[in-house]
Amino acid sequence: MRSAAVSPAPGPAPRGSDRGAIVRIAALKKVFGDLEAIRQLSFDVADGEFLSVLGPSGCGKSTLLMMIAGLIDPSAGEIRIKDTKVAGPRREIGVVFQSPVLLPWRTVLQNVLFPIELLNLPRPHYRRRAMDLLRMAKIDEFSALLPRQLSGGMRQRVAICRALVHDPSILLMDEPFSALDAITRDEMAVELQRIWQANRKTVIFVTHSIREAAFLSDRVLVMGRRPATIIDELAIDLPRPRPIAVTEDETFNRLVRHLRKAIEASHAE
Repeated sequence: MRSAAVSPAPGPAPRGSDRGAIVRIAALKKVFGDLEAIRQLSFDVADGEFLSVLGPSGCGKSTLLMMIAGLIDPSAGEIRIKDTKVAGPRREIGVVFQSPVLLPWRTVLQNVLFPIELLNLPRPHYRRRAMDLLRMAKIDEFSALLPRQLSGGMRQRVAICRALVHDPSILLMDEPFSALDAITRDEMAVELQRIWQANRKTVIFVTHSIREAAFLSDRVLVMGRRPATIIDELAIDLPRPRPIAVTEDETFNRLVRHLRKAIEASHAE
């Protein structure tokens, strides 16, 4: 479904959802020197939506996410959050990177509270919130441990709690499970779904895993090869909560095949 364009910049109308948009991206372009990484991206993200951006490695997915986070400036076009143009990092955005990036000398709880220190927010109030998040992520009993004492999946849960502790309305996730083994990755996908349903944040999730995108998302956008554009969009109309067993169903596998064909078509071009 397509919604009206949100700026006078030229380019296709943004893709979107029936719900009110919280993120609007119009005619976005990014060039690094002589390399055009992203060309004319336009789409909306609805409030409370779980949107995945799927595409081959090196197509510009992470660059797109960093532009939404305000960490990289676009070369052209614009990004608006709640109708305000993104011109730098914003408090209502939380980011989870591929690596948990935890401070090794700080405990789990201290790592989760690190953004509170940076934002100069009242620590006692957010300490309670941090413990609530760790409890929700089922790692509160490890709050006094150091990162090296945790498994890879547990460290990534800490990173998710840290991104949520200051209560952002938007959570950006850049292939957060890419370093995990297959079984742990499935477990983390189920946990992320549960955490998302409990918080109902708007999530933009970058991945090159077709199966992961289909399992987690309300909607999937497929990016093609450089210079990247959106080549397909697919609504994932599966009931929630989704057990991992849903990945064995024919309905799920039909969605996966659709997404795979879109990526294969991009490779062929």
